[in-house]
Amino acid sequence: MRHEKGARLLELARLMAASAEGVTLDEITERMAVGRRTAERMRDAVRDLFPAMEEVEEGITKRFRIPGGLDGLFQVPTAEEMTALSAAAEMMDRQGSGARAAALRSLEQKVLSATRAAARRRLAPDLEALLQAEAVAVQAGPRPFEDDRVLAAVREALKSLSTIRFRYEGGSQPGRTREVTPYGILFGRSNYLVAEEWGAGTGPRNWRLDRIQDVEITGRAGGKPESFSLQAYADESFGIYQDDTHDVVLRILPHGADDARRWRFHARQKLEEQADGGVIVRFRSSGMRELAWHLFTWQDKAQVIEPQALKDMMASELEIATRTHVRF
Repeated sequence: MRHEKGARLLELARLMAASAEGVTLDEITERMAVGRRTAERMRDAVRDLFPAMEEVEEGITKRFRIPGGLDGLFQVPTAEEMTALSAAAEMMDRQGSGARAAALRSLEQKVLSATRAAARRRLAPDLEALLQAEAVAVQAGPRPFEDDRVLAAVREALKSLSTIRFRYEGGSQPGRTREVTPYGILFGRSNYLVAEEWGAGTGPRNWRLDRIQDVEITGRAGGKPESFSLQAYADESFGIYQDDTHDVVLRILPHGADDARRWRFHARQKLEEQADGGVIVRFRSSGMRELAWHLFTWQDKAQVIEPQALKDMMASELEIATRTHVRF
């Protein structure tokens, strides 16, 4: 029990040292999953252990931070942490995300090089055992495009709040030069730049990174609106496509209910248990084509209640598949 409490205090100290602005009591309560009084006692205990802890007043709120960071003695990684980092790099590499895989491997080397030799020697046997015992299963699907130059330019524009100009080999006018205000990047089965065409006033849309050529940073001011949330934008769609939004209602039959309870169709889904053992799944989303493709994998376990557009999409996709394969 004492060891567990010490580990929790060290976790809180790392949280304070990792934040330049510091953390509030409310944030400590949320991150450590404790009540406010416990959060106050933990804060005081961290202050006793790390006298460099500072209190920063922000209006009526106080933030707490350890500005000088923590000594390397308190930062030795575990074998599980290093294995997770290595596995994430391997997964990205196999998916075609070479640039991000290289960034993770660089981070892995920096962590190990900053670890004291004695700690590295203790870590090595467990790390080797876990790396040999865990593997990444590669799923079938498109390899997402990831070009260092394109990603570097987009990221630099996002940091400098600048528009970017590129030749876009997609859309209704392939080869046309576009200037856009970047809002963010969506990584998935395909990678997309979320951006608004400069001066168009049409709102953000998705631009496939593999169709962006000759990208340059213009230096023209262009930042996303403060009200825009990339996560909220992504949550509007099932998958990556953005089109008309619908209220989706799916009925999962009893023999598929256990799978549905463990499955996430959408970030904001709601599940309703049914008297017959089935489950109703509700969410609001766009991307009906991707949702239709996914629902085929549920075979006879799922029924579409709403919307009609999704029913029509599934019927259309099934008709195309049937027409194509009947010929052979």
